[in-house]
Amino acid sequence: MTDTMASHAWTFHYVLCEVLRGPCSKGHDSLVRELAALRERGGRLFLIGVGGGAANAAHAACDFRKLCAIESYAPTDGIAEVTARTNDEGWRTIFVEWLRTSRLGRRDAIFVFSVGGGHAEVSACIYEAVQLARQVEARVLGVVGRDDGATAKMGDAVIVVDAVRGALGAFLTPVTEAAQVAVLHALVSDPHLMCGKPKW
Repeated sequence: MTDTMASHAWTFHYVLCEVLRGPCSKGHDSLVRELAALRERGGRLFLIGVGGGAANAAHAACDFRKLCAIESYAPTDGIAEVTARTNDEGWRTIFVEWLRTSRLGRRDAIFVFSVGGGHAEVSACIYEAVQLARQVEARVLGVVGRDDGATAKMGDAVIVVDAVRGALGAFLTPVTEAAQVAVLHALVSDPHLMCGKPKW
């Protein structure tokens, strides 16, 4: 291994640890409170993201259902519907129309895993989902990389990984997506939420 490779790995892990100790830890309790209240009122949790965020959403839907007894769904798990909507109606509809068909309402919440957090021009599918959630008075939760997207601006409990916008530079995407998984596991193992027992 070269010194450059070792230096990169050390820097990446150092930055990730700082993010986890900083904004991720500070935002944990508010997410726990929102999720506990969601379960108490019998609401559903819709987890949305694209790319790495979609993979994290699928993982989260499994863990929240199995370990926390929260009715949870990741729309991107239904790739047939996602691709049909993209083909027939356009990319920006993939979440908002799924949520409309699911009758997203005030007892429910969406949970966004995104680097940008949804803008009208970039990740418009997330932007549209957040707009709908606000219209129907559903709660908006998330772990995002930036503070200028719809999720951070309009959300109820949102962790912004890059708390000082642009501070992470080239690390923004990988650190945000890694932090999303760490936040997920901190949530589902929190004694206020966890009611199932993991195998190991």
